[in-house]
Amino acid sequence: MSDRRLAIDAWESLFRAQHEIFAEVGADFEQSGLQQGEYDVLLTVTRAPDMSARLRDVTRNMLISQPSVSRLVDRMVARGLLSKCIDPDDGRGAIVRATDTGARLFRSIAAVHSRSIAEHMSTLDDDELRTLLDLTQKLRPRRD
Repeated sequence: MSDRRLAIDAWESLFRAQHEIFAEVGADFEQSGLQQGEYDVLLTVTRAPDMSARLRDVTRNMLISQPSVSRLVDRMVARGLLSKCIDPDDGRGAIVRATDTGARLFRSIAAVHSRSIAEHMSTLDDDELRTLLDLTQKLRPRRD
């Protein structure tokens, strides 16, 4: 690294931009019937084949601890947004699946939320968006 101060300034700017945008797009969930964490679970599950995913894969995509994800999933099951069963390939794990209700609610909010994200990111052109994507992926630890 050539300039420590530059690295710190860049980190702070990245952190503040993410925090400020996250707070603004978080408003998309205020009247939606879903919390942002529930949306994130449904995002992972609905993108998976048959709208089903291993609980550990859902946890890997979340920014909260495994016990917190498990509690969140259990609350979503109780609300009828997900179903949960033992993983037939690994009896220690679980498979979660979006219910029709969960998928329908997710799709209705996803339309609003994706427009909100696109609006906030519209200050960047396509080349800048690709560069941002490349840079943020480069900063993230690799998971093999």
